[in-house]
Amino acid sequence: MSTPVFAPADFFDLKQTDHAAIFHGVIQAWEVVPKLKSYLEENLVPANLGRVLGESEIGKNVFIGKDTVIEPGVYIKGPAWIGPDCEIRHGAYIRENVIIGAGSVIGNSVEIKNSFLFNECQAAHFNYVGDSVLGKQVHLAAGVIVSNLKLTGDFITVRTKEKIVSTGLRKFGALIGDNTEIGCNAVLNPGSILGRRSLVYPGVIWRGILPANAIAKGVESVHKRVN
Repeated sequence: MSTPVFAPADFFDLKQTDHAAIFHGVIQAWEVVPKLKSYLEENLVPANLGRVLGESEIGKNVFIGKDTVIEPGVYIKGPAWIGPDCEIRHGAYIRENVIIGAGSVIGNSVEIKNSFLFNECQAAHFNYVGDSVLGKQVHLAAGVIVSNLKLTGDFITVRTKEKIVSTGLRKFGALIGDNTEIGCNAVLNPGSILGRRSLVYPGVIWRGILPANAIAKGVESVHKRVN
């Protein structure tokens, strides 16, 4: 039985990032997650082309794009590459090996670690995003948690109808396809796969694969999205 393929192009518009090169040679989209460190080491040239308002802590290995605004009280540990026209709001914590696409919003009490965000993502209020890939215009409502580590510490797997696929990763949060909406206080368990234009209702604790254009009202309640 062949291994199911979760190709990057099935979830993401690779034109909606300045860093499409990181996907070269990637077969399973989650393979980008462990590549972030080496990609940034090889390509990042620190610079600040944006505006830093008030006092923030910004590490040495950080690139901030043109017209991006860093509000007071932000901590960017780095390495991090933040695109143009972003808002990094008060109290945000951007940790190591993070790429944030143009026009994105990272808000108050949001922590992002080892993750790739395409253009125009929004994680604006009390979110955690670990070891994940978020497609263009993904919106995480207030309190959404993208969990990246199993309680047992085992390798994270993806369960399809045909077989269980090992990602080979101990830390992997989610693949969230373009234009997906995640409602307030939802939790995505490690290894979640969400197709393009999918929608997760507020408060849902999701595990597994959500097809494109589907609505998750609960793990056992999935409906086709019609608008």
